[in-house]
Amino acid sequence: FDTSFLPQMYRLATRQALRCFSTSFTSLQPQTPRVAIVLSGCGVYDGTEIHEASATMVHLSREKSSYAIYAPDVTQMHVVCHNSGEVEEDVKRNVLSESARIARGKISPLSELKVEDHDAVIFPGGFGAAKNLSTFATEGPEMSVLPDVESVIKGFHSSNKPMGFCCIAPILAAKVLPGVSITLGKEESLHGRFPFHEATGVAKKLGAKHVPKDIDDVVVDHANKVVTSPAFMCDTAVHEIFDNVGQMVKGVLKLIKSEK
Repeated sequence: FDTSFLPQMYRLATRQALRCFSTSFTSLQPQTPRVAIVLSGCGVYDGTEIHEASATMVHLSREKSSYAIYAPDVTQMHVVCHNSGEVEEDVKRNVLSESARIARGKISPLSELKVEDHDAVIFPGGFGAAKNLSTFATEGPEMSVLPDVESVIKGFHSSNKPMGFCCIAPILAAKVLPGVSITLGKEESLHGRFPFHEATGVAKKLGAKHVPKDIDDVVVDHANKVVTSPAFMCDTAVHEIFDNVGQMVKGVLKLIKSEK
């Protein structure tokens, strides 16, 4: 078994090498829609829900859209062991560095995101949206949103450009855009199918119009150009999550096309 390729493979996997061949956009065609994806770490309990992030990229790629990935360059609220579920008290991790794992190194600080360079923005879910992009996890209806996140949402909104949010991420839109119509899934547990249903009440307290939806549907707020889907707010099979994220992505792309 020839292992001579391994040293070269290792060199290519270093961060310095990644910088050499990474580009701002994962592009397919020059005139395809350009979508920004905002991540919040790596892993459902303290960062981005990986399946939702991957599904977003797959569906954008399948629809022949290009995307660029961003994350805030801040320290995570905390680090959770995804095996035990316990907080690792003495461990600190950076949201940008952790998000780079999902982005395969092709990522930029959120502070560098320019609305004029993109046709839309998508926020996948995961507890990172509630812990690192906002303080929803600890402050509920008294939450605040990271300044760079708020700036991005307000910037796309004022530019009349579409935004997509899934899982718990729609709570960001609820906070920043008063009166926006969103979904976080159903408003009742339904025997554990929607374990985080109480978040819908917080969205209402923030002034959002919550529309109950199951895993096979999305909410499109045409006035605010916001598309939201339940995704992993529903405890269901992963292929249904994948399809539901795809519905959100297609809704965003449809709004882009309606403007052109």
